[in-house]
Amino acid sequence: MTMRREAFLDHVQERGEYQTREEAERAARVVLALLGAHLVGTVRAELAARLPETYALILLNPLQAAEPLSPERFVRATAAWIEGATEKTAPWDIGAVLSTVAAAAGDILIREVLLQLPPGYDLLFGHPQPT
Repeated sequence: MTMRREAFLDHVQERGEYQTREEAERAARVVLALLGAHLVGTVRAELAARLPETYALILLNPLQAAEPLSPERFVRATAAWIEGATEKTAPWDIGAVLSTVAAAAGDILIREVLLQLPPGYDLLFGHPQPT
């Protein structure tokens, strides 16, 4: 089931403790654009189908990546794209968005998503995997 845009942003805003809806919106757009560059095929399409249309389109039309970013580089890229963010605050932004994405996707789909990502992304999603 697709999450409504207002509900999605409410979750991101609450989890990120953002003062404004615009801050939550900016974080969601950046994180989903970076994430979309790492996902392919039916996994990306299925994840997009669980998101509000605005965010589904961002995920399906991502920023281009020459290679998969490690979690550390994902954090640095997020910090570079979010105005006022730093490498210390970016994990907070990422967590607010990706934990909301995980809740919308469900455990089975998130496991499939994590299989397409470099090791360590499970922590960014708030879904630590057993080692």
